[in-house]
Amino acid sequence: MKKLNKLFLAIIISSAFFASCSSDDDNTPQEPRGNYEGGLFIIEEGVFEQVNGSISYLSNDFKLEKDVFSLVNPGKDIKDVPQSIGFNGDFAYIIVNRGNKIEVVNRYTFKSVATISTKISNPRYIAFTNGKGYITNWGNPGDASDDYVAVIDLATNTVASTIPVVEGPEQIIETEGKLYIAHKGGWGQGNSLSVINSTTNTVTANFVVGDVPSSLVKDNGTLYVLCNGRPYYALPETTGKLVKVNMSTNTVSSTIDFPGITHPGFLAVENNKLYYTIGSDIYSAATSITTLPTTPIFKATKTSNLYGFAVKNNKIYVADAVNNQDPGDVYIYSLTGVLSNEFSVDIGPNGFYFND
Repeated sequence: MKKLNKLFLAIIISSAFFASCSSDDDNTPQEPRGNYEGGLFIIEEGVFEQVNGSISYLSNDFKLEKDVFSLVNPGKDIKDVPQSIGFNGDFAYIIVNRGNKIEVVNRYTFKSVATISTKISNPRYIAFTNGKGYITNWGNPGDASDDYVAVIDLATNTVASTIPVVEGPEQIIETEGKLYIAHKGGWGQGNSLSVINSTTNTVTANFVVGDVPSSLVKDNGTLYVLCNGRPYYALPETTGKLVKVNMSTNTVSSTIDFPGITHPGFLAVENNKLYYTIGSDIYSAATSITTLPTTPIFKATKTSNLYGFAVKNNKIYVADAVNNQDPGDVYIYSLTGVLSNEFSVDIGPNGFYFND
């Protein structure tokens, strides 16, 4: 009888153990974190000085919802030229350029959390490292000496300090505690890259890369900088360049000039391939590129004013600002140029921000 009792007790304990394991390993789908989990946000600048900018949301199943910030946050707005979005943890930081503020929202519900407006002047882009946010600011675009990077205390959503930089800080990208800033030039025409040490919050380097550096992407320890070149109205007009920067030494490792006087637009990277635009032509090249391709992979034929560009999950996203006065359009292509989706969006779509 004792043996049977022991056997019965062992069966009960074993059953409880497996039940516990089953509970711990439960594959029940996780509850959605909010209406805007996944998908992407589209920034729409609106018409300058008309305060009619907005943000649209495109879900993973390609359902478009317009003006989501106003929908979720009645009485608040980001309409005075929304410029860009940065994600950090559960939060999205919406850079409102002419409104001189940063709206902080929950990235999944888009519900407002905080507004940062003190020590913010003509903000452009944001990056994060070491528990801090770094926002490029033009200051007064007509003053070449008042540009800076605002350092955000993410615990309090306040500007803890500012770092003076040369004119026209624009795109900013982080790697291993260092911040790289492209100086496109504000109202002027810049040609350099700055490096900030996020431990000391000091500029440790500034060096020339090419005229009007506009796009920064990184891949396997190399930073790629697409320089637009000086435009026709800012003589001497110059051609664009694709510049590789060694991030270990903070030096230019190679420069490839575009032929003649060519002004490339946007740059993206995915799966060790670079993608860039010239007008509405889309080009692709390996990141080991030494010479530029002569033929585009396709032409975005429906696009009249290519104003935003991204490559993600084997899809190419193109934003068309049309005439900068009327609603714009968004087109989604395969990597070979097959158009799969198109949407009418609000005025001035300038970029895509994936809510991964």
